[in-house]
Amino acid sequence: MKNFKILLLVVIAMIGFNSCQEDDDLVFTAAPTGDFTFSNSFLEQYVLTSQASSNIAERFTWDDANFNVPTNTSYELQRSLTGDFTDMVVVETTSANELAVTIGDMLSIAEEAGLNNDPATPELNSGSITFRLRAYVGDTGNGTELMSFPQVLNVYLPPNTNGGGGSGIEPSIWGVVGSAANDWGNAGPDLPFYTTSDPDVVVAYVNLKNGEFKVRQSNDWSLPNYGDATLDGVFDADNDNNIAVTAGDYKIVFNTNTLAYTIEVFSYGIVGSAYNDWGNAGPDAKFHYDYTTDTFKVGVKLIDGEMKVRFNQDWGLPNYGDATLDGVLDTDSDNNIAVTAGFYLMTINLNDFSYTLVPTDLWGVVGSGYNDWGNAGPDATFTPLTDTQWLAENVTLIDGEIKIRLNEDWSLTNYGDATLDGVLDTDSDNNIVVTAGVYDIKLDFTDPSAPTYVFITK
Repeated sequence: MKNFKILLLVVIAMIGFNSCQEDDDLVFTAAPTGDFTFSNSFLEQYVLTSQASSNIAERFTWDDANFNVPTNTSYELQRSLTGDFTDMVVVETTSANELAVTIGDMLSIAEEAGLNNDPATPELNSGSITFRLRAYVGDTGNGTELMSFPQVLNVYLPPNTNGGGGSGIEPSIWGVVGSAANDWGNAGPDLPFYTTSDPDVVVAYVNLKNGEFKVRQSNDWSLPNYGDATLDGVFDADNDNNIAVTAGDYKIVFNTNTLAYTIEVFSYGIVGSAYNDWGNAGPDAKFHYDYTTDTFKVGVKLIDGEMKVRFNQDWGLPNYGDATLDGVLDTDSDNNIAVTAGFYLMTINLNDFSYTLVPTDLWGVVGSGYNDWGNAGPDATFTPLTDTQWLAENVTLIDGEIKIRLNEDWSLTNYGDATLDGVLDTDSDNNIVVTAGVYDIKLDFTDPSAPTYVFITK
């Protein structure tokens, strides 16, 4: 019996050997499993300028695709202008887990889509490009492949200043990152620095919370990043060089050549009987920076009364009104600005202290998650930062639901998100469920037919 078992094993081995001899190519059957998607985070909008064409616009990253076979995998980044990939173009192919697309690449694609930076055609300054990733084995995949979900990237071409349509200021490659800013990059993109008239100097206007920060390039830790280990006003790349700050609004000026920097408490806001009882009934209505016009803006609901603009919510610092009502802020006595109740957009230019105060339709946050659907106070008002971007900063929510409505009026347009896909809609039963916390909420009307929103945890 023992000899029979040995003989049987020898026969089986011979059969296996002959089978391999007859079929020299051992074939594995690939069976893809699991989800396949991009692993990097994306910006709400990509600003495309020729001056920054060599900078990286986005570094697409992903985890290995699982085909359940021990074989090399190839990856193909594809893009589409229609969004359905009937016009699919292969951007690049790699066997690695990342591909970088430059601002110059994105500009070329945007221009192919018919977008431009002509201030006379603002409807063509913004658009979207859709990307997806194909994973396959072998040279072509032979029908065995995985395809990621499409990722839409919104792009914006700032108006050409040569035509008189822009400020000449652009987002730089530098940003503020940290526990004080964006949870070290886990809660959204870095807070941007903007270019100035000095090519070596950039400036950021940021709202920070208690924590630490650094500055880095292109939201990417593999590129230069700096802190200040000695707190001597010069950035360095030393270890343990995070910069501690307390919560507040700051202006950071950074010389990218010398690495010198300054940081100061910095904010302008509306105060008065027309808004917050001269500061006794809450903080001033804060102005936000709009780099496209080099101005500061605030969307605000006012009541009948008077108002002024003051610096850092401090009467001991400069405060401004308009004694002659000539559209230029001044520090004269008896210069309060009288207003009637309504929704307004106020814009100030700190280069010459000119200002405008214009009745404007404003979006706001309403709901059980904020103000008991309007029964417990006004909506949280958004400020239009640019023609398409809106911001409501430091909105304190409680567990509940919210919607976005215009001018605190249910008879006007109001939005929710029935499918929770990040795109606002006017469907019924579309309240947005929220959890308690403090958030920045951003709206994007680049596509007016499908505006998007994002919550950034503070």
